[in-house]
Amino acid sequence: MKYLVYIFCFAFIFSCNSKEKNENIEENVAGKKVYDMYQPSEMATLMNEMYAENLKIKNEILAGNTPEVFPTDFLKINTAQLSDFKKRNAKFEAFSKLYIVAEQDVFNSESAMPVKDRFNNAVGICISCHQTECTGPIPRIKKLLIK
Repeated sequence: MKYLVYIFCFAFIFSCNSKEKNENIEENVAGKKVYDMYQPSEMATLMNEMYAENLKIKNEILAGNTPEVFPTDFLKINTAQLSDFKKRNAKFEAFSKLYIVAEQDVFNSESAMPVKDRFNNAVGICISCHQTECTGPIPRIKKLLIK
């Protein structure tokens, strides 16, 4: 047991000494360190933009206004490039089509359903989709719901 503790201590010290090997650092020509920074995928950027736009729509609805112009950038959900480790699948395709229809319905001034319910329906589809694939943003998306 005593030797096992020594081995763990030695491994810990050794790993601390090789810290720079574990970082994603490249030396450029001038000798300065250049860090390999995270670059969000086109889809991640689009989702963040959609969140911001839906937050504006929510605030507009809460102010008593009915949104009038559907943001056509939302249609990019069908073509935006996913992260390298993600693939489009049938569930994603089905949910993205449902989402576009529900989001367009938010802007339908002739609908008999209250705009608050139409908006919450669109947000609910976002949550449902994220429950199947990428669960991380669900708490943030739930903040869009109008109570």
